[in-house]
Amino acid sequence: MNINKKLTIMVLNFSGNVGKSVISRHLLAPRLDAQVVPVETINSDEHETDSIKGSQFSTLVENLMTIDDSVVIDVGASNVESLLEEMKKIAYSHEDFDYFVIPTVSETKQQQDTIKTIIELNEIGIPSEKIRLIFNKVDSPNDVPTTFHGIFNYHQEQQNFELNPAAIIRKSDIYGRIAGKTIKELSDDETNYKELATDKTKPQEERLYWSSQLINKRLAVGVNSELDRVFNVLFVG
Repeated sequence: MNINKKLTIMVLNFSGNVGKSVISRHLLAPRLDAQVVPVETINSDEHETDSIKGSQFSTLVENLMTIDDSVVIDVGASNVESLLEEMKKIAYSHEDFDYFVIPTVSETKQQQDTIKTIIELNEIGIPSEKIRLIFNKVDSPNDVPTTFHGIFNYHQEQQNFELNPAAIIRKSDIYGRIAGKTIKELSDDETNYKELATDKTKPQEERLYWSSQLINKRLAVGVNSELDRVFNVLFVG
């Protein structure tokens, strides 16, 4: 599943709550064996953080040159504008990124912000084939062209980004149930949770814990398969 070359991918959208961090951590990073670099506002208390502000774009680009593996840049919504402004100031800096992935959801504002994000990327000079959309938190895959009609209509008029109706991630409870592990790690986990959950020698509370882990594992297997499919749709063809 892994692509045998280094890729640098930026995940962004002017809107929040569209799943940028989920897509960075659970979809892209495991399949690219990539480092995730979050771009968020540094805390005002100046505690040490691995995040950088959008205004520190030049530092980000400098660091990218020294990383030998694939990198996923997860840009927080509050930093998109400043990051893109800095990108405009450094000629050809957008060429250091292989793809710009834009997650979107069905709410009207998020669709409008998605289109705004595409327009801003086009104005910088990023070609349409580098801009990839993901339809996230989808209820019914068959309804995507209708639910996201604003984006489909815009694409029909402008053709300035890559749109594939199969790039769909459905809603799932798994994202709210797990912590620490990625979907892929949980899916690949070989622990026999069913055996642990049905072991009558263990306390009821412990058995309930293993039972919840079994549900998480089963949910993760299905979602991981879906993420494999989306990755192929986006980058493999």
